[in-house]
Amino acid sequence: MSGRRPCVAIDGPVAAGKSTIARLVARELGYTYIDSGAMYRALAWAAAQEHVAADSAAEACALLARTDIHLIPQPHGGNRVEVNGRDVTAEIRTLEIGQLASRLSEIPGVREQMVARQQEMARDGGVVMEGRDIQTVVLPDAEVKIFLTASAEARARRRWLELKQRGAAADLEQILTGIKERDERDSNRAHSPLRAAAEAVRVDTSDLSIEGVVAAVLEVVRGRLAHPG
Repeated sequence: MSGRRPCVAIDGPVAAGKSTIARLVARELGYTYIDSGAMYRALAWAAAQEHVAADSAAEACALLARTDIHLIPQPHGGNRVEVNGRDVTAEIRTLEIGQLASRLSEIPGVREQMVARQQEMARDGGVVMEGRDIQTVVLPDAEVKIFLTASAEARARRRWLELKQRGAAADLEQILTGIKERDERDSNRAHSPLRAAAEAVRVDTSDLSIEGVVAAVLEVVRGRLAHPG
């Protein structure tokens, strides 16, 4: 690898714990964490500000082309998200923005632009990138590929607790329904569907603590780095 640090690609369905796990793994390895989903949420935030409808592909693509989205690494291992210089880190984490991001992500032209930006961010290696098509589309040559999953019920409860901790209104049944619908869209969309690469290592997080998942992922990563190929 000529001194180039490898890339770790982590995919999985909504609320499988990708962001938390990828952030902690990146911090442990000393790599840069890239939250690809935050980029789609940032676009959704910009679309909401400019009243761009999710069913208007041309407008969404044009909006993305003129929108600067920056993920700025933070000391704790996360990303500060900026849209055209404005910090929107907290504002993009609402249920409504997440739903809009999901719909925008189905637009092929949006995904093509995002993939190009994400590949450029990972060009020099040393990144842990998470999302829904990282190991299959964005970084198909990543040295390490992880697919995190969990039952829909476990994921709904995690998202419910996350929203409650933020003081946001949250209904568990509504969240569960939304997660199942999101799984259906992500898995069956024509462009870049959610799926595990054949060589990806699957980790079911349903009954594992955060520490347990991080340990399992680090074991895979270090094993691959010790025995490349």
